[in-house]
Amino acid sequence: MHALLGWLALPKVGLGAVFIVSLVSATLLPMGSEPAVFGLVTLRPDLFWPAVLVATAGNTVGGGISWWMGYGAHSASNRIRHTRREDEAPPPEHATRADQRAMNWLRRFGAKACLLSWLPVVGDPLCAVAGWLRLPFWPCLFYMAIGKFARYVTMTAFLVWVT
Repeated sequence: MHALLGWLALPKVGLGAVFIVSLVSATLLPMGSEPAVFGLVTLRPDLFWPAVLVATAGNTVGGGISWWMGYGAHSASNRIRHTRREDEAPPPEHATRADQRAMNWLRRFGAKACLLSWLPVVGDPLCAVAGWLRLPFWPCLFYMAIGKFARYVTMTAFLVWVT
């Protein structure tokens, strides 16, 4: 892990590191990409817009990967359910009332719910759930990109302005 962090060290790798960190942080791995973006912009203020665009691209690709993970998990679940023998009991439903409300909310808003994929803690699982619900991929990716772009512009501009 130490070698990986050394390889991603800024400013040696710059925009490439921002892309990789943003992509990985958009999957279900707990990692933040804002420090990488802010670090690069602090060292190279002329790279504000390229850093924001590269971070948005990486984070959106990561959100797309999460969408596909959710889609694949749903497909695997369906295959397992359909291969179960008739005499086996179905698995118990574990959905709480809050889970059901969240699923209904996602179904109601559809792909537009992916605008909230930038939120900490719930944003990355939201992308996976969108795939699980089989919401259309390209509209989901489009809304993910809008939300993530707005977050990077706002967060990076705020951090640059404060320091």
